[in-house]
Amino acid sequence: MSQDIISDVLNQIMNAKRAGKLDLEVNHSSKSLISILALAKLKGYIKNYELTKKSLKIEIGRLNACNAIKPRYTIIVSQIEKYEKRYLPARGFGILILSTSKGLMTNQTAKEKNIGGSLIAYMY
Repeated sequence: MSQDIISDVLNQIMNAKRAGKLDLEVNHSSKSLISILALAKLKGYIKNYELTKKSLKIEIGRLNACNAIKPRYTIIVSQIEKYEKRYLPARGFGILILSTSKGLMTNQTAKEKNIGGSLIAYMY
């Protein structure tokens, strides 16, 4: 078992997507993972997620790819565009998820609020 729950779950989501499944159930859970899934649901990449006592049920939406970013780069606002070019296929297509002092947020929100942070994951 890995120590990185976020990376494990995002890999399981991509494996289920590649296998043609529309939903999956994972045994890992954390507050930051729930926040990431909430952002993904807000953008439509995840249709729904449900936390039960023993597992986390996830329904996959219009997701093309998602992955955790390792190592977790710490960036300032002016560097966000550099990492958008590196991890996202096109401008305005997909999201980078950053952990900031104000909580988890997308790259667009971080630019608007002029906040830097640590890169966690990307989705498109």
